[in-house]
Amino acid sequence: MRLTYALAAAGLVLGGPRLCVGAAERNLWPFVVEEKNPAGAVTEWQAAGPLGFEKTLDDGREGGIRPVYVWKKDQSGETTQAAVLYPLFMYRAGPAGSSWSVFSMINRASPRAGTGDQFHAFDLWPFYFSRQTGAPGSSYRALFPLAGTMKNRFGQDEWKFCLFPLYGRFEKNGVVTTTTPWPFIKVLHGDGNEGFELWPLFGRRAKPGAYREQYYLWPFIYKNEHALWKPQPEVKFGVLPFYTREQDANFISEDYLWPFFGYTDRTAPYHYHETRYFWPLLVQGRGDDRYVNRWGPFYTHSIVEGRDKTWLLWPFWRQIRWNGAGLVQTKTTVLYFLYWSVEQRRPDRPDLAPARRTSLWPLFTVWASAGRRQVEVFSPFESFFSSNETVRLAYSPLFAVYRYDRRGPDTVRQDLLFNFITWQRSPGHTEFHFGPLFKIERTAGASRTALLGGLLGWRRSPTGRWRPFAFDFSRKTANPSLTSR
Repeated sequence: MRLTYALAAAGLVLGGPRLCVGAAERNLWPFVVEEKNPAGAVTEWQAAGPLGFEKTLDDGREGGIRPVYVWKKDQSGETTQAAVLYPLFMYRAGPAGSSWSVFSMINRASPRAGTGDQFHAFDLWPFYFSRQTGAPGSSYRALFPLAGTMKNRFGQDEWKFCLFPLYGRFEKNGVVTTTTPWPFIKVLHGDGNEGFELWPLFGRRAKPGAYREQYYLWPFIYKNEHALWKPQPEVKFGVLPFYTREQDANFISEDYLWPFFGYTDRTAPYHYHETRYFWPLLVQGRGDDRYVNRWGPFYTHSIVEGRDKTWLLWPFWRQIRWNGAGLVQTKTTVLYFLYWSVEQRRPDRPDLAPARRTSLWPLFTVWASAGRRQVEVFSPFESFFSSNETVRLAYSPLFAVYRYDRRGPDTVRQDLLFNFITWQRSPGHTEFHFGPLFKIERTAGASRTALLGGLLGWRRSPTGRWRPFAFDFSRKTANPSLTSR
């Protein structure tokens, strides 16, 4: 009674709830499908196909009604994450406090009671921003574009405005830029800096002994000099599109008819030479721990600081190899998302099989690691949201018409049509369900076959004796009572 194994070779889900392999199952599809642990407690259930669900985790529980509402709770029963029609509404809670967001446009954050923090933040993008901490130096309110102040937002230490863009004042690292109106007139001062810009005609800013920057008819003519205290400062000069140059004591890069023709020479902290023809199509580079050989769009091979990247018929096929976190990792893609595969190996443990995750959009995703293998058919989200836990919880199972989960040589579970047809095997136990219509369970030489949940059926003892039964709706799982009948 096993599902066709050929399907397992084609696809299954990496995210979302999993019914426990080897557990006792109660299948009343489409109303409810339950899994119980050996103690008889329900560890997971699904209802109305993949829509309703709840599952016990090592650190709490998760559940909901897909895709309308999903949640996660910790072991104390406190909700740590919830989503309504994600990404429409999202709620998160942690030791520091809680936050909620409506499509990342309306955001609210508050501290947890008793932590001593006083912050309360509220954003209504792009009109209203506030954060109240109980300290004037870090609190602010802003009603954009009328008036207000924002602190430590948008890359600025402080931003004040009134009828923006008529007036704005930006401060970062002690340097104040006043613009009236933005972006045309800017005055810069503070910490030894001074400057004036009439964009896009000309602009100048400088700090004695540190840097000088100027432009004319932005972005066509510019000259920037930095690190003026050095014998040979860092210089960037350009008259676009005819000529550009970047130069310091150990580096020079020039482009002619920017950006098509040019070269780069570096002597420190590493040696590297690169020549460019019709950039970005033809690029040749050689140096310390660096190698570039590009004949775009047909072929590109580059090695930069141990990151080995190869393109064929860009953007058709790409492969990247790199080392990180003690792993040798390889990522292969075809047309960016149509096919992608990630492999991880332990260089210090060549005896270990590699971990792999492979997707062929939107057909399937396969994951294998440490002797476990999972497959999901169909899998339209994994290629785009492989690290998004909420998408995996709320959406991926809605399309998983077939799932395969192997946790060991003798521990396998498969389901088809959202648990309508299920088959699982664990040591000493095999179970098959065709919804609530038909069930077969085998263990220790005995077996039980039931129709319509036990309306009719028969069982076989270890001695080979067959006995029919009727109206026996009790759960008959892999236990001694099954073998004694």
